[in-house]
Amino acid sequence: MQYQFKFNKILKIKEREKEQVFDVYNQAVKRFEETAKKLYDLLKKKEDLEEYQQSRLAEGLPVQEIRHHQHFVHSLEKTIDHYLKMVANARNQMNFQKEKLMEKNIEVKKYEKMQEKDLAVFLESMKQAEGRQMDDISIQLYMNRGN
Repeated sequence: MQYQFKFNKILKIKEREKEQVFDVYNQAVKRFEETAKKLYDLLKKKEDLEEYQQSRLAEGLPVQEIRHHQHFVHSLEKTIDHYLKMVANARNQMNFQKEKLMEKNIEVKKYEKMQEKDLAVFLESMKQAEGRQMDDISIQLYMNRGN
């Protein structure tokens, strides 16, 4: 007799769902990392620009150039604010996908645990059936010797 888990198809479906959710989670992590890197680059750019402006102010620079720098920094700050929101959204999406992945993982683990228990019961019943067969064979051998 061959072992067949009665919920094998469901287990396979749950594993496929888990793999799909894992792929979506990886995409969310990648989006978060890309957005966070872009934010970091913008912050670094702003910092470098402010350092450059401070060094230029020490040397003395025209008012028009100061206005130009202020306008550029203001525009950069708007972009940074936009990316801060994008990073927060990407982080929330990543955390949401992580939760979904954990739920799917738990579902799969439940079915795997059921399979383990079912297999243990099957093996025990096979062992008992084998023991009964051995007893029957022993009884028949004993009976045949007596005749």
